[in-house]
Amino acid sequence: LGKAPSAMSLADITPELIVAFLNHLERQRHNSVRSRNARLAALRSFLKFAGHRDVTSLQVIERALGVPVKRFERPMLDYLTRAEMVAVLGEPGESWSSRRDHLLLAMLYNTGARVSEIIGVRVVDVVLDGAACVHLHGKGRKQRTVPLWKETVVEIRRWLQSAGLQKDQALLPNRWGKPMTRSNVAERLARAVSAATPRCPSLQGRTLSPHTLRHTTAMHLLQAGVDLTVIALWLGHESPVTTHGYVEADLAMKERALAAIAPPETRRASR
Repeated sequence: LGKAPSAMSLADITPELIVAFLNHLERQRHNSVRSRNARLAALRSFLKFAGHRDVTSLQVIERALGVPVKRFERPMLDYLTRAEMVAVLGEPGESWSSRRDHLLLAMLYNTGARVSEIIGVRVVDVVLDGAACVHLHGKGRKQRTVPLWKETVVEIRRWLQSAGLQKDQALLPNRWGKPMTRSNVAERLARAVSAATPRCPSLQGRTLSPHTLRHTTAMHLLQAGVDLTVIALWLGHESPVTTHGYVEADLAMKERALAAIAPPETRRASR
């Protein structure tokens, strides 16, 4: 509009301006539809607040609030089969980085952790005696505890014996002893997938992210018969509703459900 923010009035925020702004986000700035809708939600919150402060502008605000969110198709969750996951994990090599990378992928699969959670794990967060587990620090300073397989425990013990890490250090550090970054993790996963592709051709052409391993953990738990509420707790979902997307992605589960229903008998009409 060519105005300073302090010079704008509520009357300037027309539906046409809002739609033009949202289209700009999507077309010029290449934001996703989710981001577009998030910006619109923020605008709506502000306008509702403003309506309580300036009742004379209620008509203008009502028009602006009429701008609808944009509908979009949710992409199907991508995940690895058990065979593909085993191929990506491979075997730990002899080098320091190879052993760290193998433990990194094993823990991502074991815990279903977000990247931010796994790179934030310190040595002190891992409990190896008794009921072995790892304490994850999730979104909004929320913490959860995830059990560890005995194979993961053995690998962590070996790693700690050779890495010489302090209790307050990152369990999976970079060469300089600092926590790995998101890009580090994505790069190491890409290398593992590239190395596994000759052994597992179904990985060819797949674009996998660390979050794919989180989906993989959830799907494998679901396929093993674990209840959705338990999976939600495992992944740190605020609501089991978020976890329902994994049921949508599991075609085999849908087929089993269909097989449990007797198909209706259809009879041909007699001529």
